[in-house]
Amino acid sequence: MPKFLLSLIFICATTLMWAQDSQQEKLEQRKAQIQQEIRDNEKMLQSVKKKEKSAVNVFLIQANKIKLKEKLINTTAKQEKLLSNDMYINQVKVNKLKKELEVLKADYSKMILKSYKSRSEQSRAMFILSSESFLQAYKRAQYLKQYTNFRKNQGLEIQSKTTELVDYNARLNGQRQVKKKIIAENEKEKQSLEVEKKEQQKLVNSIKKDKGKILADIKAKQSESKRIDRQIDRLIREAIAEANRKAALERAKDNPGTTVSKAPVSSSKIELTPENKILAADFKANRGRLPWPVEKGFISQGFGDQPHPLYNTVTIHNNGVEITTESGSSARAVFAGEVTSVIVLSPINKMVIIQHGDYFSVYQNLSSVSVDKGDKVTIKQNIGKIRTSPETGKTTMKFCISQNSTYADPRGWIQNR
Repeated sequence: MPKFLLSLIFICATTLMWAQDSQQEKLEQRKAQIQQEIRDNEKMLQSVKKKEKSAVNVFLIQANKIKLKEKLINTTAKQEKLLSNDMYINQVKVNKLKKELEVLKADYSKMILKSYKSRSEQSRAMFILSSESFLQAYKRAQYLKQYTNFRKNQGLEIQSKTTELVDYNARLNGQRQVKKKIIAENEKEKQSLEVEKKEQQKLVNSIKKDKGKILADIKAKQSESKRIDRQIDRLIREAIAEANRKAALERAKDNPGTTVSKAPVSSSKIELTPENKILAADFKANRGRLPWPVEKGFISQGFGDQPHPLYNTVTIHNNGVEITTESGSSARAVFAGEVTSVIVLSPINKMVIIQHGDYFSVYQNLSSVSVDKGDKVTIKQNIGKIRTSPETGKTTMKFCISQNSTYADPRGWIQNR
C-alpha cells in the first residue's frame, strides 16, 4: 500500500509539473506579446509626438502604454508565483529523494556488512549442503541467487536516485536564477511605470489649460460622428432592403406560380437565404474569436456612451470602437462576406461596409479602398489603407459591428489582446 501511495503522489506531482511548465510557457508567450505591443505603442507615440498639435492624442496613446505596462507586471507576477509553486514541488521531491537515499544506503550498508561476514564460498556451500532435503537445498540456492540480485538492484536503485537527486537540485538552482531574473524585471517595470504615470500627470495638467479649445473640438467631432452614423444607418437599411428584394425574387424563381409582392420590403431585418443563414451562423459562432481589423493597434475609444478620458462631465457616444494603429497600416475584413457599400465621406475619408449574413462590419476613416461594391471578400483580406491625420500624425479607424441595424460592442467579437 505505501508503494502504491508513493507512486500515486509521484504521478500527481509529475502531472502538475507538466501542467505548470505549459502554463509557464503560455505566460512567457503572453509576456513577449505584451512587450511587442509596448514597442509598437512607443513607435506610435513617437510618431504622434513629432506632429502633434493637440496633446489629447498623445495622452490616449500614453494611457494605453501604461495599461500595457500594468499587464506586463501582472503577467510577470503570475510567472513568479507559478515558478515558486514549481520550486516548492521540486524541493519536496528533493527532500523525499534524500530520505529515500538515506534509507537505501543504510540498508545497503547492513547488507554489505552481512555479506562480508559470510563471504566465503565454504559458508555458502555449507548453507546449501546442510539442507535436510533436496527441495530445501534448491530453495536455499534460489534464495542466495535472489539475495545477490536484490543486492545488485539495490545498488542500481541508489545510483539511479542519486542521479535523479542531482538533476532535481540542478533544476532548482536553475529555477532560483530564473526567479531572481523575473523579480528584477518586475521591479524594473514597476519603476518604469511610475515614470510613465508622472509624465502622464504632467501631460494632463498641460492639457487642462486648453479646456475650452478641447471641448469645442470634442463637440465638433461628435456632431460630425452623428452625421456619419446616420449615413451608416441609412446604408445598412438600404442593404437590408436590397437583400430582401433579392430573396423575394429568388423565391419567385423557385416557385413559378408565386407573385412577387409589391408591398414595401423590410429594411430593419434581413430575410436570410439558406446561404446567408450558414454565413450568419458561422459569423455568430466565431464571436470572441474574430481577428482584429488591423494587424497592430489598440482601442483608443470604446463603444457606447462613456466619459471623456480627461473630462468626466463630457459624455462621448460611439456606435463602434476607435482603433489607433501605425501609419501606413491597412484595414482588413474580420470575416468572409460581401461588400455592400463603398462610400466617400470626404475626399480624404472613405468607408467600407461588408455583409456577413444578417451581420455587418463597418470600416471608417480609410484614405484609399481596394474593394468595390459586390466584391466577395475573405477573412483578413486587405480592404484599404487607414488614413493618417496630417495635423496630428494619428492613424485611427472606426470599426463597427451590427446585426441588421442593431449595433454591438466589437470588443465582444474580436480576439482579446
